[in-house]
Amino acid sequence: MGIKKYRPTSPARRNQSGYLFDEITTDKPQKNLLKPLKKSGGRGAKGRITCRHRGGGHKRMYRIIDFKRDKCSIPGRVKSIEYDPNRSARIALIQYIDGEKRYIIAPAGLMVDHNVISGISGENLEINPGNAFPLSLIPTGTIIHNIEMKKGKGAQLVRAAGCSAQLLAKDGQYCHIKMPSGEVRLIHKECMATIGQTGNSEHNNIKKGKAGRNRWLGIRPHVRGVVMNPVDHPMGGGEGKTSGGRHPCSPTGVLAKGYKTRKKKLMSNKYIIKFRGRK
Repeated sequence: MGIKKYRPTSPARRNQSGYLFDEITTDKPQKNLLKPLKKSGGRGAKGRITCRHRGGGHKRMYRIIDFKRDKCSIPGRVKSIEYDPNRSARIALIQYIDGEKRYIIAPAGLMVDHNVISGISGENLEINPGNAFPLSLIPTGTIIHNIEMKKGKGAQLVRAAGCSAQLLAKDGQYCHIKMPSGEVRLIHKECMATIGQTGNSEHNNIKKGKAGRNRWLGIRPHVRGVVMNPVDHPMGGGEGKTSGGRHPCSPTGVLAKGYKTRKKKLMSNKYIIKFRGRK
């Protein structure tokens, strides 16, 4: 896993960098684990833009990832490490001894022909990258990723490239998990987690180099509201250059700094022991 730099043949190439893809073993994904991915253009169910600056980009097929890891006590072998255009981490194709194949997020250090297993008992407890167990079986201090928030729902936390969490302590029915942000959160001991750190840790060091590369990824230009006309944005207009003259807001008037949009805060906050960014 490495980064390549380009010769400065143009201003865009001067600071551009990309992947070497030396950890990728095949460029042909498993066909029965693909499904079409329709572009939303940032629009929700009502046809309104709910996420700005989305649109265009290269066509993609979605890779079906096994986030639940519910194939318990059945050993599997890594067949390939592949690129996934829908996420920053790499994915690994696992073939189990019964013939079934599934994709998982590839942790750092996982290679072709390595064995992985998941389980709900301590019979096959091996603390190796890629193995998945309930938090109650994982030793304290272990580095983990792909963590469930609700039992059986599938992993929702710590899935991006280079991320990892740490199991700090076990207290009754809950475990103390230190998140990549520094937040310490309570998660039920029966929730599944995968051993190790997610791979492709060099992802944050990639420099896109030019605006066109963002368009390939489906990211449209981000234009400041203060340079728009009043018909397009509440902060637009004015004679000459103005800084807005009001608190920053979105095109629909929702305040950008300090406005509370979070729902069910009391239900979620009770599981947080230490908030991120606090000492």
